[in-house]
This record gives sequence, structure tokens and C-alpha cells, in this order.
Amino acid sequence: MTSHLKHAYFGLRALILSLVLFLGGAVVDAQEAAAAPSSADSKPATDAEFIAAADEVLGQMSQITDLKLLKPLKKSLRSREEIRAYVIKQMNEDKNAAERYADQRSAEAFGLLPKGFDFDSFMINVLTEQIEGLYDPTTREFYIADWSPLADQRMVMAHELTHALEDQHFQIETWLRAARPNEDAELARDAVLEGSAMAAMVDYLMLGTGRSLKDVPDFDPGMLIGDLGSTPTLQKAPPFLKDALIFPYLGGLTFSAAVMKNTGWAALPGLFEKPPVSTQQILHPSLYRSGKTPSSVTLPALEKLLGGNWSKLDENIMGEFGWKEVLKQFLDNDRAKTLAAAWAGDRYIVFEQKQTKKLILATRLHLDSEEHAARFFGQYSEALEKKYSERSNLLRRPNFFSFETAEGGVFLDCLGDECVTMEGATRNIFDGFTKALNWPLAPQPAERPGAAPKRTAVIFSPAARRAAETFSPAAQTAP
Repeated sequence: MTSHLKHAYFGLRALILSLVLFLGGAVVDAQEAAAAPSSADSKPATDAEFIAAADEVLGQMSQITDLKLLKPLKKSLRSREEIRAYVIKQMNEDKNAAERYADQRSAEAFGLLPKGFDFDSFMINVLTEQIEGLYDPTTREFYIADWSPLADQRMVMAHELTHALEDQHFQIETWLRAARPNEDAELARDAVLEGSAMAAMVDYLMLGTGRSLKDVPDFDPGMLIGDLGSTPTLQKAPPFLKDALIFPYLGGLTFSAAVMKNTGWAALPGLFEKPPVSTQQILHPSLYRSGKTPSSVTLPALEKLLGGNWSKLDENIMGEFGWKEVLKQFLDNDRAKTLAAAWAGDRYIVFEQKQTKKLILATRLHLDSEEHAARFFGQYSEALEKKYSERSNLLRRPNFFSFETAEGGVFLDCLGDECVTMEGATRNIFDGFTKALNWPLAPQPAERPGAAPKRTAVIFSPAARRAAETFSPAAQTAP
């Protein structure tokens, strides 16, 4: 859903500081031994100093990762303006303007981005602000920021030169793109790249101590997010974007540390030969080791049902990471994490009305048990109510929930271990959607003589509505 600029190392100073403070004094000594800073290191490096330092670090990273340098590597210093130009060029090559627009609108539909958020400008600014260096797998060249002191450059080198070595052995850009069009699987592969480079950087910091990452007690890299996210542009970023940018680095580091815990860097080739297939495997390394894979989920074609005024913007897979982010927007983090962990496969589709630009979002989510599907129904109905503060015609039945908003109807229906949602559509469209899935027709609003009147005009506050529903017959049967 989001465009990713690959292999650009950001947030370096804050992250290095956090790692050093966490891992302890032995790492400080290792950093001094590896970087060997001198008084000149506090000044921007000359070309000759940069090349000499890069060659030295490249040799050290080859030794750490056991990846031999197969061919000479191009290296160059770049100005902030040149790096900004590279960011824009890479963004356009990764996805065109229409694809980035579709990503942004899909994120809006899920509630991950506010409407009208300038996604392109944000990505350019945050990456230009934070990039200290990068490896370009297209030109096979290593760039370093010319304003950065040599002592800081060495840390960037440790990370980015790991990418260069991996590229010579595993062709990382081709390997990464092989996951397309599954963006969840692509993000999982991105986490392998960034996580392994983070692991290599930690080992670089520990050179001379006789220790490595596999000797460090288990820890949660999430504790580093506070420092990493405290940069000017990231401070203003929607939480989803901050998490999406950080996940490949810190989530990938946790995954890499778990996979390499016993065998060390000998496990690295296996990650490229048999990469994780979902962010769920990154979040739960034991599932990667066990080989558990998500279900293949399909959606029916909705074009004929919607008509010619609607165009399909996006269709893809959210994965456990994506659903965790959606749930975090409206539920607390612990509930979101627990609920998303029951993910067993999904697919979503987004349509846009050509004239009004209104959106329809449809999702199909496979949970790992009927019990977890029932739990998802109960908690996601709560999330949808928080997402749409103004609503009417609330209908709650066992396994079915709907209401009306100014943007269209909102529907949640669960059957067995699956749940489907649709937002922005009419009831007729939703019924056509579930019919195409061969699901039974969802409950209809009561219209028989003597039935309680529908709540069409009154919009209750959340507290008042919950109190009223507690004593309603429908609420007594709802999960």
C-alpha cells in the first residue's frame, strides 16, 4: 500500500546511540575499535578519506557476513541536493504517479492516512532529511552524504555495504521484486534486507569484543522507536507511515536475530533461497521456521455490480502488519496486536467513483479459527464505530453489523473463520458482493408490522448507544 524506497538508511544517529546505550559499554569499546575516530573524523571527509574508509569497512563487512566481494564496488560522495534528486528519481521508478495515488487513497480508505495528506512530499522530505547514505542496486554504486563526519559515515557504511555484498551474491532488486504484486510479501523481503543489514551493523559495532548479535540477550528493538521517530518530519507523520518506515529495520532486526541465533551468518543464504512469504513470518519467526503460509484469498469481480462510474484503484494484500496498523488506529495497541496475530490470509480492493472521488473499500479476511473470527467481529465492529463518528440505521445481529454514513453504508459480515467488510457502498451492492461469494444473505432491517422503528435520524453518542444496546434484544445475541 505504501511506496518503499529500498536500501536507504535513515535515522542513523538516533538509532546508533540507542543501540550503543542498550547493548552496553562493550559495544562502545567495539565502536571505537571499528571506527577508530580521530580528530579529523569530526569533519566531513575528503574523497580520498572516504574511499579509504569505505574500502576498510567493506573488508570488515565481508568478513562479518562471510560474503566475498565478487567485483569492485563504485563509491562516491553526494550532496544533499544530489541525494534529494535520487530520492525523487527512485520514487518515480518504484511506482508511477497513478500507482502512488492509488496507494494513498487505499490508505485513506482504511483510515491509515488523513484525507488530502501529501504523501509524495512527505516521503521526499523524510528521506532527504534522514538519509546518510545508500546503496543503489540499479547502478551498483554506494553513495554517502558529503556533509556527514567520517565517524558517522563508518556506521552508514557498515549497513549499506552489507546491501552491496548481498546484491553481488543474491541480486537484491530482482529478488525483492519477485514478490510482486503481493505487497505484504514484498515488505517481508524488505525486512530481510534491512534487518540483516542492521544485524551486520550491530556485529560491526562489536568487532574486537569476541561477541556478536547472537550472543546478545533477546531484546525488543521497538524500544528504539522513541529516538528513531523523534526527527522533525517523522514527528508530524501519521503513525502508520512512521511504523511502515521503521518496520523493515527493527522488525527485520528481530527476525534476523532469531533466525541467526544458533548458526550465525551461515543462515543468511537460506533467507534468500527461501524468503519469508508474509509479514506474519517476520513478526513471528517461529512461523517462518515451521513453514506456515497464509491462505490464498480471492475477491469476486465487482466492476459489473458497480457500473461504469467506478474505477478500480487498487487490489492487494494487507498481511498481519497491515491489519495490525489498521486496528491500532481505533483500538489499543495490545488488542490490535493480539487480534492481528490471528490473521491467516486476506485480500482487499478499492474503487473510486470517477466524478465524486468517493471510495468503496471491500475486504475479505481469513482468520485462523472460528473463535478468532468471532472475536474479530466483535472488536472490528467497535473499530468501525470509532472510525465513523456520525452514523445512523445501526443494525447489529450475530455475525452481522451495519450502519449508514454520509459516505455510504458500512458492513461487516462473518461466516465460519472468514469475515468480509465493505465501506462506502449501498446495501444492494453489499448483497451482490456476498452473493458472489456464495454466502447467505445477511440479516435485513426489521420492517414487519409492529417492529421497532429503525434508527434513521437519531445519532446516539457512543456511550448512550452502548447503554441502549445492552438492553436491546439484538444486543443479547451479539458476540
